[in-house]
Amino acid sequence: MKHALRQLFATLAAILLLGGCASVEVADYRSERPQLDLRQYFSGRLEGWGMFQDRSGKVLKRFHVVIDAKWQGDTGTLDERFTWSDGPAGGNPERRVWTLTDLGGGRYRGTAGDVVGSARGEAAGNALRWRYVLALPVDGKRVEVDFDDWMYLVDDKVMLNRSAMSKFGFHLGDVTLTLVRQAS
Repeated sequence: MKHALRQLFATLAAILLLGGCASVEVADYRSERPQLDLRQYFSGRLEGWGMFQDRSGKVLKRFHVVIDAKWQGDTGTLDERFTWSDGPAGGNPERRVWTLTDLGGGRYRGTAGDVVGSARGEAAGNALRWRYVLALPVDGKRVEVDFDDWMYLVDDKVMLNRSAMSKFGFHLGDVTLTLVRQAS
C-alpha cells in the first residue's frame, strides 16, 4: 500500500512538474488580429482602469491610470499617472515614465525609474509580452518583484493587460488592466 501511494505521489508530482514547464509563447499569437503596432497604439492619450489581486484572488486595490504617449524615431515615452483606490501617495498621483526602444523584429526594451535594469518586450500578432523587475514600496522598504506582463490588442482602441507578479518563483498576485485610446 505504501509503495502504491509513493508511486501515485511521484506520478502526480511528475505531471505537475511537466505541466509547469509548458508555457505560452508570444509567437503563438502571430496570426491573431488586429496586428499590434506599438507606435500606433501607444501614441496620444490613453486611459485605463485596473485592479491588483493577491494570490487568493482577493482584490486589494483598484486604480485609474492616464498615459500620455509619444514616439520620436525608435524611442517612445509613456508618461503614466496612477490614482489608487486607497488614495494617492503624498497627495499626488503616482507617476512612472517609461522609455521604450524599438529593437526591430518585434523586440523592445523599456526602462523606468522603478524598473530594475530594463524590461524585455516581444510582440507578435495582437500580443505583447513584457518581462521585468519592479521595485515596489512596501512598508517603507523597496521590494523587487518579477512581472510577467501580457497585453492583448482587442481593437484599435482597447487593450487588455494581465500581469503575474512573483518573488523567488512564488506567485504573489495579478494586475488586470483595461486600456482605452482616447480620441485625438
